[in-house]
Amino acid sequence: MGDRTPQFELVTSQLVIDEASTGDPSAAAERLKLLDGIPTVSIDDDVRSLDRAIVSASIMPAKAVADALHVAAAAVAGVQYLLTLNCKHIANAHELPRVYRLLDDHGFAQLLICTPSEFLGGDNGNDKESNS
Repeated sequence: MGDRTPQFELVTSQLVIDEASTGDPSAAAERLKLLDGIPTVSIDDDVRSLDRAIVSASIMPAKAVADALHVAAAAVAGVQYLLTLNCKHIANAHELPRVYRLLDDHGFAQLLICTPSEFLGGDNGNDKESNS
C-alpha cells in the first residue's frame, strides 16, 4: 500500500510517550525518537470522564485503565483512527461493538479502532487466484 503518512495527521498522547519510555533504555530511546515531533492530544477532565465510563461499563477491566484512557483520549480529541497492537483490551473484536456503542452514546462516533495491519489493508491471503 505504500506510505500513507501524507494523507493523515499523526497524533499521540503523553500516555504513549510514557509507555514508550519504559523498558530497555536503548529500545526506549529508539521508540521516543519515532514519537519526536508528533503532536500530543490532551488528557483532560473530559478524557478522564470518558475513561471512567468505559471502565464502569465493564468494557475494559479496572486493571486496564490505561487502555481505556488511550481510547478516551483518542475519542475526545476527534481522532478518526486509533491504531493499536493491543488486541486484548483495545482492538478486541468481541468488545468493539460495546466500545462503539458507548462512544456513540457519549457523542464520539467518529473513532475507528484497528490494528496497523487492518488499517493498511495488509495481505490476508485472500487476494490470490483460486485454482478450483
